[in-house]
Amino acid sequence: MTPQEIVDKMFTNDAFSQWLGISVDEVSQGHCVLSMTIRPEMTNGFGIAHGSITYALADSALAFASNAHGRQSVSIDTSVNHIESLKAGDIITATAYENAIKNKFGFYTVKVKKGDVIVALFKGTVYRSEKEWV
Repeated sequence: MTPQEIVDKMFTNDAFSQWLGISVDEVSQGHCVLSMTIRPEMTNGFGIAHGSITYALADSALAFASNAHGRQSVSIDTSVNHIESLKAGDIITATAYENAIKNKFGFYTVKVKKGDVIVALFKGTVYRSEKEWV
């Protein structure tokens, strides 16, 4: 399967990413660009986007980028730094970059931006199973 076919298959079965309103803008092996708009129901009591929203977008970018190699991969360690707050109506983009890939593990960085401004930095490690996408 091509990287795009793998991500299309994953996205079709990913109700949460669909609920977020994610758009898959670009995908290749080890790389993915996603975008979405912050909706009012995604904000917290401060009127800003809940931290889980940028985390979830970055996590989806990690999943799609790492699985695009053709082997089923799952995250085993992730972290996020929230740099700027977001509000309803903001459009954000997550770009996943592959830092290193080994037989069993992959290491990724995801930058979440609003325009040219970085709003969150995400780091993730995935376990690469032997099971291939078919």
